[in-house]
Amino acid sequence: MGKTAVVTGAGSGVGQAAAITLAKQGWNVAIIGRRAEALQETITKAGDELKDSFLSCPCDVGNKDEIKKMGEQVRNQWPQVEAVVISAGTNVKDRALSVLSPEDYEMIVSINLNGAYYVTQEFLPGMRERKRGTICNIVSEAGVLANPKAGTAYIVSKFGQNGLTQAINTEERVNGIRACSIFPGDINTPLLDRRPSPPPMELRGAMLQPQDLADCVSLVVNLPANAVVEEIMIRPQ
Repeated sequence: MGKTAVVTGAGSGVGQAAAITLAKQGWNVAIIGRRAEALQETITKAGDELKDSFLSCPCDVGNKDEIKKMGEQVRNQWPQVEAVVISAGTNVKDRALSVLSPEDYEMIVSINLNGAYYVTQEFLPGMRERKRGTICNIVSEAGVLANPKAGTAYIVSKFGQNGLTQAINTEERVNGIRACSIFPGDINTPLLDRRPSPPPMELRGAMLQPQDLADCVSLVVNLPANAVVEEIMIRPQ
């Protein structure tokens, strides 16, 4: 039996690419997302030969009760989770301070930041027991330096997500647990369509592609247990 990874945001974009990449490497992969049909698309895209490598777990990562049910579902199938990849994220068109609504702010922080925290907490106890584990946070370059295109709530959530990574490394290193923040520049994913002015299709090919991030995830989770890459900054060439 291979190692087990939990990947959030696995119905599209970076999460989907990371889940398929890990499955191809022999990992068992629990794929997490709000829409069951999107998760099924990921399994279909991976191909029939890999379908048994996946466990589909529809779940709203901003909902603590749903996360607990998801955690039980994963552990019933695969008791030991070696890696958690946090790729679930969202944004809205009206994202500047002058137009951002309280409801949208809370929704973005709930998914991007609170979701990362809740999912991490769900699987940390098992990692502590086994004295090993990897948390990989797909953050954003906006989690290092604010920029106007990202929007306030997204920036707040991504700075917080990076803080979560640092806290894990600070507190859990003694338990053999490591964490990495990956800071990508522009990625060609469906999230681009939520920008106030989405970039045209002809420009998206020059951006980072989901597989570029999946390769970074692969590096992070497959490192020997005595090594940790704490941060990766990756931008289009």
